[in-house]
Amino acid sequence: MGKLKQCWSSVLVLSMVVIGTGAVPITYLQSAVAKGAVCLDGSAPAYHFDKGFGSGVNNWIVHMEGGGWCTDVASCIKRKGTMKGSSKFMNKDFGFSGILGGKQNTNPDFYNWNRIKVRYCDGSSFTGNVEAVNPANKLFFRGARVWRAVIDDLMAKGMKNAQNAILSGCSAGALAAILHCDTFRAILPRTARVKCVSDAGYFIHGKDISGGSYIQSYYSKVVALHGSAKSLPISCTSKMKPELCFFPQYVVPSMRTPLFVINAAFDSWQIKNVLAPTGVDKRKEWANCKLDLKKCSAAQLRTVQGFRDQMMRALSPIHSTPSRGLFLDSCHAHCQGGSAASWSGAKGPQVANTKISKAVGNWFYGRSAFQKIDCPSPICNPTCPAISTDE
Repeated sequence: MGKLKQCWSSVLVLSMVVIGTGAVPITYLQSAVAKGAVCLDGSAPAYHFDKGFGSGVNNWIVHMEGGGWCTDVASCIKRKGTMKGSSKFMNKDFGFSGILGGKQNTNPDFYNWNRIKVRYCDGSSFTGNVEAVNPANKLFFRGARVWRAVIDDLMAKGMKNAQNAILSGCSAGALAAILHCDTFRAILPRTARVKCVSDAGYFIHGKDISGGSYIQSYYSKVVALHGSAKSLPISCTSKMKPELCFFPQYVVPSMRTPLFVINAAFDSWQIKNVLAPTGVDKRKEWANCKLDLKKCSAAQLRTVQGFRDQMMRALSPIHSTPSRGLFLDSCHAHCQGGSAASWSGAKGPQVANTKISKAVGNWFYGRSAFQKIDCPSPICNPTCPAISTDE
């Protein structure tokens, strides 16, 4: 009966692909469990793998899923009962689009690559590494092991022969792409062209509406709980507190691998959680504004504009190196490379009359550099879509 069910599932997945849904079946990495590389609940890590073909057979893009973080036992226990903390709850197939899209007309530079979506189930941007497991809560903080186990598995499946490779991600996964970028480069063949792409992962060490830095205290809790310090780039942790090395602005200066940053200057997640977090906005004066900038008062808009100024300063390490790329639009959005519409669509965001897909493709292949910053206000770019939250 089990074999029949498995066979029927395979037929369903095959049918979905044939009719053009682009659904890619899940792969559970059971072999990782013995190495202690597991999700928060102890279940096996998982990913979706669409094999490359033609000229892309030796090219690889590993894209890490986003989904925030958990900062204490209570929030991690809640998380482990969802797909963000357990592979038991993950959807069995995933539709690839945007930077992972398999159609040449919407993703011309990467459509026929080996394309992998790494599912996110550790709550630490793939940085946790705590050996002990408290029997009272049975939480496993093993994100760094999960990342390495997936990469090792992909190497065995052909990535060891990569000619071109990208480590990318969205949101918390995009932060992971930055944190693991140089390690990814070191694992792959010396002869390979290897670069990293961060989509909405450039979280800044910004000041909130009270003048403090709520986000620093938040990341401090993540790092302490998950034992992330030993997994963060030593080039950063040797100079400053580990929680500060969760901020790309302190990691990027010493990165050796080329990085492309896709970000919104008025990033919708950061406006809500870095600038005006609920824990700081106790009177809820920002409740409407941070969800819709059209509902901001004149004073609030000035503060929002000040957040953009903070973002600009934090991005200075990108400008300092020509090999790095930047697509900074003035949209109120978060994660813009995960759908065909925003990645390359006719109505997708543009900066300097260029769509995200073209900017990244030209940069990766060295056809042209791209470090472009959009006009300065949240209403100045007519190509900005409604708020995007791919993950």
